Amino acid sequence: MGTEKNPRRVADNEAMAIARMLRTSPQKLNLVAALIRGKKVDKALADLTFSKRRIAGDVKKCLQSAIANAENNHGLDVDSLVVAEAWVGKNLVMKRGRPRARGRFGKIMKPFSEITIKVRQVGESA
Repeated sequence: MGTEKNPRRVADNEAMAIARMLRTSPQKLNLVAALIRGKKVDKALADLTFSKRRIAGDVKKCLQSAIANAENNHGLDVDSLVVAEAWVGKNLVMKRGRPRARGRFGKIMKPFSEITIKVRQVGESA
C-alpha cells in the first residue's frame, strides 16, 4: 500500500548529477561547462584534470558523480558515455562591501552558481 515511486526525470539511457553552491560566477562556470559538452566522458575528465581554471576541480567531481550514477543506479556502460548536456544556473549572491572615499560604500558581490551534468549512453549498446 505504499506510494508510487517518482518517475525518472531523465531517459533510460541517461543519468545526471547536480553540483550546487559553487563559489564562482555563472559566466566563469559556463566557460568550463562549454569545455566538456558533447565529449566522451574519459576525454572530458582529462580536459578537466589539466584545465587551469580553479573551478574545474568541482566540475570534475560533478562529472564523476554523474558517471557513478550512470553505472551504479542505472546500469549503463561507462565506456560508451558522452556528456549530453551541461548547463549552468545562478544561485545566491553574498553582498559584501568596502568603505570608499567621501563616505561612500563600494558594493562587492560574491556570486554562487550551480551546474547540472547529464551523461548519455551512445553507441551499439544504447
